[in-house]
Amino acid sequence: MMSTESSFTLPDMLRQPVEAVHALQDRLIQQMVELCYDHHPYYFKLMRAEGLRPEHIRNRADLDLLPPCSKKEFLSDPDAFRMRPEGMPGNEAILWKIIYTTGTTTGRPAPIYVTAHDHFAYMYGFQDRKELIGLKDTDLIANLFPMTGFPMGAFSRAADEAGAVGASIMFGNTGRTDSMFPVNRSLDQAVASVARHKATVLWGVAGFVRRVLIRAQESGTDLSSVRMVMTTGEASSPAMREDFRQRMRALNCADTVIVNRYGSTEQGGTMVECCEGSGFHSALPDQLFHEVIDEETGKRVPDGQSGMLAVTHLNRRGTVFLRYKMGDVGSLNHEPCPHCGRTSPRLSSKTSRTGDIIKVRGALVNLGNLKEEFDRMPGIDEYQIVVTSQDPADPFSMDELVVRLAPAQGHAADISERMAEEVKRLTNLRPTIELVERDKIYDPTLPAKPKRIVDLRQAR
Repeated sequence: MMSTESSFTLPDMLRQPVEAVHALQDRLIQQMVELCYDHHPYYFKLMRAEGLRPEHIRNRADLDLLPPCSKKEFLSDPDAFRMRPEGMPGNEAILWKIIYTTGTTTGRPAPIYVTAHDHFAYMYGFQDRKELIGLKDTDLIANLFPMTGFPMGAFSRAADEAGAVGASIMFGNTGRTDSMFPVNRSLDQAVASVARHKATVLWGVAGFVRRVLIRAQESGTDLSSVRMVMTTGEASSPAMREDFRQRMRALNCADTVIVNRYGSTEQGGTMVECCEGSGFHSALPDQLFHEVIDEETGKRVPDGQSGMLAVTHLNRRGTVFLRYKMGDVGSLNHEPCPHCGRTSPRLSSKTSRTGDIIKVRGALVNLGNLKEEFDRMPGIDEYQIVVTSQDPADPFSMDELVVRLAPAQGHAADISERMAEEVKRLTNLRPTIELVERDKIYDPTLPAKPKRIVDLRQAR
């Protein structure tokens, strides 16, 4: 087995020639595959079952030989994706912390093991590339991710990133924990805390950050210190980001900078737009390899062609994924960015979840487009698109499309008919409109992010 000690210096790869990025990625893939072959329970079995040895996978092109995996495999046995520490030198084997991602079939969160090596790599990446995100060492970040009964990735990594760039951080501590200790705060308390500490950056799930801005408007809270909103963990459309700006202007915020980020706990990094519509730059191309693959064959598709996004860890020692399907559909571009000149790969700004395009009454309907349209419409505080059966007890009954709406103040009278016509125009389906309180759609005290699309039909 080759030594895990790096014999080369990691440069800032965001503006390096593409050839230099590829050469480093090839070298790291070779090292990572060798480590996984010897130390990783899942890939130990998979590679042997596929008749693959480390010498078969020496670069990005060879990685295509390895079958991709998905959240299904990970959630069925999370510990199988943890590298065995025996034989690893120095801090590479030392467990720094465990964070968790939700979505297991048992309802329990799945652990992501972070070694000291992984933690330092994450800190290094965001210390070195903070200009892409726009964080400053003078910022005070309001961590608006929920504090749950387990250390959620985004909640924990917000503090890591603040520390990396030298910024200060405060915690809203909203959410809900299964504990006898009443440590969580309400939405109103979080809003008041942001104002009291004069936070300059609001960072959280898009739907929750929006609710913070709404409550600040309703309560007349002074958020004039805020200059930037960062969102991650939930897609935010251009219309939603414009909604942020309008509310920030109404609140006399110091600026209206919106930073759109794409990431996940499993990925262990983030992709960031340098400006709206630029595409999500890989902030860590020396730690993560991104590719877009065909869902059926698992083969890589060319730049510009839509497919399933997959990520490969290039320099991790805890929980490690090779060709892990993220559950999002998009396309990649490896050309230099026309906006900022950075050479790191870019994921298309408009990604979609695989569950956004579903069959309703026998026809494929892109409910993701409907979400974008709702984000654009004034007079809505919250919304949810529900696909159900006309007779829930009969799995073969006709599909029904239900749109649950929480109108903003003063908009309830005319909203039902207007929304019904808009949904019909976009989907050719006449929906049932239900007007409900906004917390019935998205309760900001809960740890979950807003569920914009819900399919309640029984399996057929």
